[in-house]
Amino acid sequence: MDIRAGSRESLRHHGDVEAGPGLLDFAVNVQGDGPPEWLRRRLADALGSLGTYPTVAADLAARTAVAERHGRSPDEVLLLAGGAEGFSLLPRLGVRQAALFHPSFTEPEWALREAGIPVTHVLLEDPYRLEQAPVPDSADLVVVGNPTNPTSVLHPAEDILRLRRPGRILVVDEAFADAVPGEVESLAGLSLPDVLVLRSLTKTWALAGLRCGYVLGPPELLQRLQVGRAHWPLGSLQVEAIAACSSAAAVAAARDRAVLLGSWRDDMIRRLRDLGVAVHQPAFAPFLLLRLPDGELMRKHLRERGIAVRRCDTFPGLDANFLRVAVRPGEQTDVLIDAMKEIL
Repeated sequence: MDIRAGSRESLRHHGDVEAGPGLLDFAVNVQGDGPPEWLRRRLADALGSLGTYPTVAADLAARTAVAERHGRSPDEVLLLAGGAEGFSLLPRLGVRQAALFHPSFTEPEWALREAGIPVTHVLLEDPYRLEQAPVPDSADLVVVGNPTNPTSVLHPAEDILRLRRPGRILVVDEAFADAVPGEVESLAGLSLPDVLVLRSLTKTWALAGLRCGYVLGPPELLQRLQVGRAHWPLGSLQVEAIAACSSAAAVAAARDRAVLLGSWRDDMIRRLRDLGVAVHQPAFAPFLLLRLPDGELMRKHLRERGIAVRRCDTFPGLDANFLRVAVRPGEQTDVLIDAMKEIL
């Protein structure tokens, strides 16, 4: 199998492939083993609706909740079966050439290439800032992650907005924006005619198995995304979960969680650097990008010790000496640090 960065297989290589039963999981960026109890109860209460098709009213209620959460109108919200579904819909925009910043999440490139849309890599070198590499003027679709996976870089909103051009659509992947205290630099609250913002609810709320997300943007672009889309694209529980996670109480809980994650991240950075590990900073996401003298040896060593981390040679611009580790609480970090000490 060709797993080199940029190959078909590498574009679909994600952290869940690294994780497995019995492994301490630092490879997947989902927070926790499952949703909090209040969300479990709400979803359990909704099980009685499974005998009927998802309703237009429920869809509107969820879109209204999302809209109120971001200061938008319901017609600027499209519910998604996970943020990744949004990438699969991008080819329906009818674009001719896409530009993608790398290293970054590879799913949008896979979806665009599968649809036969030419893709240009805009490769960034450390410190992975947007001003380092020019975007071709011919690109009528630009995709950027904020914060970016796997570098944990948070780009200033003004730098992202500078990518706008007449005739170009700008897509901002904010899958991890709710893990940033205050959601600073987010474009989710801006109504712009040429900007789409994708959000995921699967990471903060541990809903990876349910697939929940949404895209914010002008109604005209959202209509184009839906051309040919299957009827009832989301199930009733997905719609219920999106509404629940957009409530004021849920947003406040996510804000508190982001602060807690920040303290865990600072602790992990300090302890990793004390070992002599190069950690890319500043870091704003619920994961860290590490560089080691022999990352592949470390990855295999950790796996033998029952710890899964994310290889990064599948991201264009990175090689096997880079690893990504999810931010975890202190007791789990203890296990990671102790295992790494054995060969450092």
